[in-house]
Amino acid sequence: MNVSDEADTGKDESAETVTDRDSTAETQTGGACEQEGVEEGTLEDITKIDVKDQYLVGNPVDKEGFMELKRFAPCRLGIGKAGARYKTLPQLMFRAAHSAAQDAVFSDVDQEFVDNLGLFTVQSRCESKDEYLTRPDLGRRLSEEAVKTIKEKCEMNPQVEIFVSDGLSSAAVAANTEDVLSGALQGLKSNGVKVGTPFFLKYGRVGAMDEVSEILKADVTCVLIGERPGLITATSMSAYMAYKGTIGMPESRRTVISNIHSAGTIPAEAGAHLAEVIKIMLDKKISGTELKL
Repeated sequence: MNVSDEADTGKDESAETVTDRDSTAETQTGGACEQEGVEEGTLEDITKIDVKDQYLVGNPVDKEGFMELKRFAPCRLGIGKAGARYKTLPQLMFRAAHSAAQDAVFSDVDQEFVDNLGLFTVQSRCESKDEYLTRPDLGRRLSEEAVKTIKEKCEMNPQVEIFVSDGLSSAAVAANTEDVLSGALQGLKSNGVKVGTPFFLKYGRVGAMDEVSEILKADVTCVLIGERPGLITATSMSAYMAYKGTIGMPESRRTVISNIHSAGTIPAEAGAHLAEVIKIMLDKKISGTELKL
């Protein structure tokens, strides 16, 4: 055999070795699309993993005791380390939660969703999402067109006026509004309370409820608004209420039901509780820190 034949034989053997090694690796892993949690090229949504059920510390002294404590709060504890760093899964979960929070802030509520709820839409004095985030003062006031539309379409002098606003989380509005609003309206109706015309306020802040209260002369005004998202949830909503609210009134005159989401105060239950609190406000004619529930 000459030198060139030996070289060709070496190439063939090397190629066979590489092929065998690739085949072995594919057999061991099952291929990318056959791995656990992977179906047709899609990965599991790691934002759906409940951190309260997650414990990644190796050789724990008392895993059961630690897990019992974790059930009381969705904190990122007991997630283990790889040297001085996070393990891969907790790091990816952290980044995914951060991305979800950013999406909730910077995205807008789908207009079709608002229309399906039967709400008309008005806007604050903010012209864009960027202006809304940098000028909270403009988010507390209604545009001239909004004032005109509200006067035309809303019932005047209601006992209660409820409206919805995107606030800092469009995801919270999409996830909770239907259950909270329907629960509140049903509860108020059963108590014989006269409710005005609900609507949706785009780029709104909590303080916008004060101007709505003055325009419609409502006894109690309530805004269902998306709260600033965090790493635990991006879908938290709050309901802020005030008795005879006025522009510039102190924050202490507001009453709030917060942490409304699937893993906090259940939306349907929040709606029913909201109706009860509003009824107490109407009876006692006060709200905020003076209201004793």
